[in-house]
Amino acid sequence: MFKKSNPSFIGELIRLGKFRLGVSVVFSSIAGYLLGYTAFSWTQTILLTSGGLLVVAASNAFNQIYEVKQDALMHRTKNRPLPAGTLTIRQAYFSAVIALLLGLILLYSINTMTAFFGGLSVVLYALIYTPLKARTSLAVFIGAFPGAIPYMLGWVAARNDFDIETGTLFAQQFFWQFPHFWAIAWFSFEDYKRAGYNLLPSGAKNRATQTFIVVYTVCMIIVGILPAFGITGDLTLSFQGAALVVVLGSWVLVNAIKLFKSGEDRIARKLMFSSIGYLTGMQLIYVLDRFI
Repeated sequence: MFKKSNPSFIGELIRLGKFRLGVSVVFSSIAGYLLGYTAFSWTQTILLTSGGLLVVAASNAFNQIYEVKQDALMHRTKNRPLPAGTLTIRQAYFSAVIALLLGLILLYSINTMTAFFGGLSVVLYALIYTPLKARTSLAVFIGAFPGAIPYMLGWVAARNDFDIETGTLFAQQFFWQFPHFWAIAWFSFEDYKRAGYNLLPSGAKNRATQTFIVVYTVCMIIVGILPAFGITGDLTLSFQGAALVVVLGSWVLVNAIKLFKSGEDRIARKLMFSSIGYLTGMQLIYVLDRFI
């Protein structure tokens, strides 16, 4: 039999930083940039992409450093680099600090405000959301703030301001996170319980939580089409684009209602995947709507 080779150090750092998650986060930032720019710049786009990836990686690393004991208790996280022992805490911490500093420098080279919001996302995620997870389900609300920053960050990079447009982009990704994360908390309820986490809004897999999911899904759809009504400044959306966003949102809402009726974990998984499809699709619709 062939002996399995040891994982590479670089490979484990990439896993620590959750590269695939980082790509999805940066996708949101690039979408925001494409919606906001007045004069496209490849330099800004590259700086936003690389700086964003590094800042997200740092956030994820700090999160896993703090939660290494909890990660070791859960099936979905026990094979991460720190609980698996393929990286040490010291290696992870050093790498996170370097990634954060380099990322903020790259974002600062775009403009100060971009670096500020990038740094703020790390503070909120690593220093506030992460410690609160084991204490209260309100951590999901707190975590929605840093989670909503990437989409608006692209607009900030392009315009160097914070106004109704950035606030709207922030709100769109803010409300999206509740049905998305509560779906994960629903089907991972027992796994989270092993680590002492209870992140459902009512603290249980019950009718109250199901109601919260449906209500916030409706809010997500409403906020998603606000620019079609001409009340969000330079951020606009055609009625055709709004109709497509509603169709995508209805996909999520149908799964939220099915979860309300059945409470099955498999439906919660469908809700999670449909929410990912909604966010990606909505952002693509907005970008295409601007240029078509």
